[in-house]
Amino acid sequence: MDIGLHRNEPLPPAVKRTVLAGCIGFAVDFFDIYLPVLALAPVIRYFEPPGLSPAASTTIYFFTFAATLFGRPCGAVIFGHWADKLGRRRTTMISIAGFGIFTVLIALLPGYATLGVWALVLLIALRFIDGVFMGGEYTSNNMLALEMVPKDRRGFVGGVLQGAFPIGFALVSAVTSFLLGVMTQAQYLAWGWRLAFVFGGVLAFAFLMFYRSVPESEVWMESEKSTAPLKEVFSGDHLRNLIQIFVMMVGFWFASQVNSILPGILIQQLHVPAKLTSDIFLAGSIVLFFGFVGCGLLSQAIGRRPAIVACGLGVLVGGTGLYYLLVNRALAGAPLTETAAVTIAFYILTVSPWGIVTTYISERFPTHVRASGYGIGYSAAVVVPAFAGFYLLGLSHVMPYVYSPLVLLVIAGVLMVMGALMGPETRDMDMRAPAIMGTAEEPAAPRTAAT
Repeated sequence: MDIGLHRNEPLPPAVKRTVLAGCIGFAVDFFDIYLPVLALAPVIRYFEPPGLSPAASTTIYFFTFAATLFGRPCGAVIFGHWADKLGRRRTTMISIAGFGIFTVLIALLPGYATLGVWALVLLIALRFIDGVFMGGEYTSNNMLALEMVPKDRRGFVGGVLQGAFPIGFALVSAVTSFLLGVMTQAQYLAWGWRLAFVFGGVLAFAFLMFYRSVPESEVWMESEKSTAPLKEVFSGDHLRNLIQIFVMMVGFWFASQVNSILPGILIQQLHVPAKLTSDIFLAGSIVLFFGFVGCGLLSQAIGRRPAIVACGLGVLVGGTGLYYLLVNRALAGAPLTETAAVTIAFYILTVSPWGIVTTYISERFPTHVRASGYGIGYSAAVVVPAFAGFYLLGLSHVMPYVYSPLVLLVIAGVLMVMGALMGPETRDMDMRAPAIMGTAEEPAAPRTAAT
């Protein structure tokens, strides 16, 4: 298949199907990732010991999500290696089946009243394993999609792929809102939340059936293969690329973690009703799709590096300003409509920059280690921000808990800008050629892919 298309020439059907599969797969992935954020937020005490403070409960609620994030880097290491050795398509299918099974298992868990603290331990353990398989899905599936499109459309396609996040999140919000709307609180606590997890498992297996029609990446099939891609990506120029990506992605993940804990803050700290909170993020997620695509197109127009710098400054200045306004006005008794509007604006501003990430990281590595480099670069940086719930709890000793996310937002913006400035521009890189090494000021000479 020739992907050297002219501008505005239609993509071949197989390429369109692959891009669609990448988007759907990421949406299903994100649906399962964010199930605890909304579906468990109203009932997290079902798994907790009674009598916990709101801050402690919020921290435990957040850690059920963080457990998945800890699993994702492990999955990226494991499945990225095999995606580079065995192929993108086969690895994706194994990953999808894995997280589908473990999402359904979570729906069967009993609560604290039955198992005591083991209910919470099992919930966290299953979410971790879920995260391992989810890390494998985007590591292989996204690389397959981006390797199939011409370079002048990678920014757009990368934004569309990342746009699967708001699609998945919106679907979680819709399912949760529907269940909360048709059930009593007692019904939702007893069994309603389980239906959301069963639905997530069904989505995974339905997508697995669709994925059988997706072809393997010709870029990967035609490339030289590394005998040890994981070892190679942690050496030489590839390791320097990983370090640069790590710095940048720690910033992205800190901004993301603030948004992950935000529903808990709205419900437990600012006393926004659970259903309204779900509706806020449903509305925000619909708009966020266009934010991702817009950032992807921006990176195609002005370059990945300046686009990330601009977005980092937006988080640093605009994100902190909007969050302070949100909390300050809500505590002063602002109308719920105002709280909803500011929350949506904050959400879109601080999360939309992810529309550049998938494309940029994939362009930093050559084909024979691309899945390993992308998976590790995308996920490894989450380990530090994944403890955000504990950082906020610690910061609450020196400042009001509800304002403590401001510190994380400042760190996020600074690291996004710093990480982008450490790396080169990649917009014109050919996926079939060696990746760009070195820094923007002193790019290294082209290298031949090692075997």
